[in-house]
Amino acid sequence: MRLAMVAGEASGDLLAGLLLQGLKLRWPGLAAAGIGGPQMAAQGFEAWWPSDKLAVRGYVEVLLHYREIARIRRELTTRLLDERPDVFIGVDAPDFNLDLEARIKAAGTKTIHFICPSIWAWRGQRVSKIANSVDHVLCLFPFEPALLARHGIAATYVGHPLADAIPLVAPRSAARQSLGFGAGDQVVALLPGSRRSEIEYIAPLFLQAAARLHRQRPALRFVLPVAPGLLGLVQSMLEAHAGATPITLLDGRSHEALAACDVTLIASGTATLEAALFKRPMVIAYRMNALSWQMMRRMQYQAWVGLPNILCRDFVVPERIQGDADPATLVADVLAWLDAPARAEALKVRFTELHHLLRRDTARTATDAIAKTLQA
Repeated sequence: MRLAMVAGEASGDLLAGLLLQGLKLRWPGLAAAGIGGPQMAAQGFEAWWPSDKLAVRGYVEVLLHYREIARIRRELTTRLLDERPDVFIGVDAPDFNLDLEARIKAAGTKTIHFICPSIWAWRGQRVSKIANSVDHVLCLFPFEPALLARHGIAATYVGHPLADAIPLVAPRSAARQSLGFGAGDQVVALLPGSRRSEIEYIAPLFLQAAARLHRQRPALRFVLPVAPGLLGLVQSMLEAHAGATPITLLDGRSHEALAACDVTLIASGTATLEAALFKRPMVIAYRMNALSWQMMRRMQYQAWVGLPNILCRDFVVPERIQGDADPATLVADVLAWLDAPARAEALKVRFTELHHLLRRDTARTATDAIAKTLQA
């Protein structure tokens, strides 16, 4: 089995790495290559380009990197048309992958998209491009296959691989011991994103909020997992925006931070779903280029931005986006969770139900769907 795959940014790399585990069980001689990151490399994936080349969010930000991204897509398309893999799997990154998938599908290669583009949330017009580009979509959420079927797109609900990877009961005590926190410590995890552009917009906000929290409650402990390659950037921001606030920086280890914390201040994205699977109270925040935000907001179909709220169809956790995200508001939101243990316990019950819903042995279910697509 010769597989080509493209995953952009850290979350796509994580999901693709988990999928590759299941693919290797079905096809032990699997050869996989394309664009990926360290999680995929750990499964034997050959990265022709690193996934962080595609780790850009927002219209203005993409324009700044357009020439390089377009060059990579041209070169990758040429290589895939020459080598003709048995199947191509695009992992998220729809703006990059769908056009690529359309080209190689037209040339006879089976194409599969892992993670349905969020046409139910915004940019619903992309559904026609999906139909033209892919043979099958692997969906993370249960309502998506029926939506795609109305447009003639074959799809399978495979659950979310993180729901399989994250235990139903988080290893809280072990995580706290590993990170040097005591059983009675109140811990706030700061997760400002995994892309450089996110860090630049969001980390200063989170660090300023942490400094205020420290002044109000000096006993609070703080931990900040840093995505690979961004430690230097975060360290400089820590000095500029948080001063002497005692914040422990981690090289990765976001799951340990989520398992250990009492509440997390977290950027909107896949990490919010991880926090929900760890049953953690959270405050979701996001900032981006103002022009990009205005363009995205006009195409938004629903009230929620964060995945936990979208999946629960309710504002179960606060969202502070763009102008609503300021240090004082975030501090109040974090303290509201710390001071309301009964509210946090009720949220834990809600998130446990969500965890069961998303647990579908994703690697096996997705591999079965891929095998059937190849046989069609």
